[in-house]
Amino acid sequence: MEYGQIKEGIFRERPNRFLAWVEVDGCRELCHVKNTGRCRELLIPGARAILECHPPGKRKTRFSLVAVEKQGRLVNMDSQAPNQAAEEWLRTSPLGWPVSKIQREVFLEGSRLDFYLEGTEGQKAYLEVKGVTLEENGVARFPDAPTERGVRHLGHLIRAKEAGYEAYLLLVIQMKGVYVWEPNWETHAAFGEAVRQAAAAGVEILARDCRVWPGGMEVDAPVPCRF
Repeated sequence: MEYGQIKEGIFRERPNRFLAWVEVDGCRELCHVKNTGRCRELLIPGARAILECHPPGKRKTRFSLVAVEKQGRLVNMDSQAPNQAAEEWLRTSPLGWPVSKIQREVFLEGSRLDFYLEGTEGQKAYLEVKGVTLEENGVARFPDAPTERGVRHLGHLIRAKEAGYEAYLLLVIQMKGVYVWEPNWETHAAFGEAVRQAAAAGVEILARDCRVWPGGMEVDAPVPCRF
C-alpha cells in the first residue's frame, strides 16, 4: 500500500492519543495520529516522523502521522495500513491455495472480522489481522494495551474452524528487523492464552514482517511465532 504525498518532520509531543505536534520546515504543526495505541516506544521527542499530506480544507489537520524512525529503522504506525497491505498480500494467494474471493469487514457471531476468503477449489476461510508496532531487542509483541476485542476475535476464529472453515490470525509486523513474534504476556496474558487455545483448535497463527518506506508498506517475510 502506498500513500499519496508525504512530508518529513520531527516529532515533538503528543497532547492526546489523536494528535501530535510535529516540527515541519521549522514550524510546529498539529497532526492527526493514525494510531490510538500507546506507542510510547515510538513517539520519542526528536524522532524523525513521516507525515501523510491532505488536500487543503479536507481535514482539520494538514497532516497525519503515519511512520517514525526508531533506532535507524522506519516503523509504520498507521493502524489502517495492516489491513490494506494484507489485502494486497492475500491477492497473491500466499496461504497455499488460490484465492478467488476476498471480502473485507465481515460479520461473524455479531462481531466484525477483517476478511472472508474463498478459494477456487472450494476453500472458505476467515482471517483476522492485527498490526504490530511494539518491538524490543528484535522481539515483536502484541498487544501494547489490553484487548478484550482481540480475545473475542480469537474465539470467533476457533468456532469458525469447528464449523468447517479455515481460520487464520495474521500478525502484520509493521517494520523489519525482528526475529520472532510473541504475545505480550505482561500486558494482557488473556490474549496469549487465547492464542494458545486458537492454535490448539487448528487456527493458523501467522506473522509477517513488512518492508516499510516513507511512502508506503508491504507485507514481506514470515516471522516465527513463539507462544
